[in-house]
Amino acid sequence: MHMADALLSPAVGAAMWAASAATIAYSSKKVREDLDDRRIPLMGVLGAFIFAAQMINFTIPATGSSGHLGGGMILAALLGPYAAFLAMASVLTVQALFFADGGLLALGCNIFNLGFCTCFVAYPLLFKPLAGVAPTRGRLVVAALIAAVVALQLGAFGVVMQTTASGISSLPFATFALLMQTIHLGIGIVEGLVTAAVLAFVWKARPEILATTRPLGAISLKQVLVGLALVTVFTGGVLSWFASSHPDGLEWALFQVSGREELEGPAASLHHAAAQLQEKTSLLPDYRFKQPTGAAAVGGVPSAWPEVDAGTSVSGLVGGIFTLVLVGLVAFGLKWRRRVAAATEAGRVE
Repeated sequence: MHMADALLSPAVGAAMWAASAATIAYSSKKVREDLDDRRIPLMGVLGAFIFAAQMINFTIPATGSSGHLGGGMILAALLGPYAAFLAMASVLTVQALFFADGGLLALGCNIFNLGFCTCFVAYPLLFKPLAGVAPTRGRLVVAALIAAVVALQLGAFGVVMQTTASGISSLPFATFALLMQTIHLGIGIVEGLVTAAVLAFVWKARPEILATTRPLGAISLKQVLVGLALVTVFTGGVLSWFASSHPDGLEWALFQVSGREELEGPAASLHHAAAQLQEKTSLLPDYRFKQPTGAAAVGGVPSAWPEVDAGTSVSGLVGGIFTLVLVGLVAFGLKWRRRVAAATEAGRVE
């Protein structure tokens, strides 16, 4: 559900950038005040895991479409909404900048649709009440499934509202909304089951992590961190070969409405500038090695499945590392600011 720049007007893109930036600033403030330092490694490893997991599109039967894990509910359940939102923003930023997955103008929309709807709506209003203070495996499954479905429905509707506000006449509101909500219902069910499986693993290993973002005390996170790290490497390096070749839910809905999986971007200078910048920053566009300039694309031959590709594996590993580093820099930067503020306050008291 990564939006491209062609789906947005500059005004809507800028407004959603502002909304996401404000939420990032607020989340940063809350994380600086409340985050347990021992959760910082978990925050980084989870961000890398979500990056790798989003590379794998799974087929939605009988539709000719596919979907991928959003991962926001996993992040929120293990980190709390504020740290989860920052981790999701980091994942989407790495994807847009270095892999040309989602537009730069649309980055604010993608962060809002995949991050805000999950972390600040579905998580506090659905997941937490349904899971309870001391969740059981059964309650986790129910909470994850319902919250993930609702979060994805909200995100999909956000896409529809943003394209409508942008005046994209080729995407009539009623038809586009019906298709987006329908296809993302199926995607949400799969996401809910995957989310439940991940949380069940953590619950079995360290149930304390699922409660809240309160201090973890003396418990060891080594087992969880090592397990997630190994799964991340295997997912990005190997399982990414097994991604479905079908268009994702957004592309499928676009094709059903307009006859095209991608729309042509307007000639606005902001769109052009964003495209040029993304072309320069993307190291592995579409999670593959860059083609030499002037190289002709080979068409007409269906790709083998699984599509064993070194570029995809490198993308999964490099993207995971980039995400881990970015999330780590954000977390340690906020931790450093907290220490500076505490030292300054102590100096004033003295």
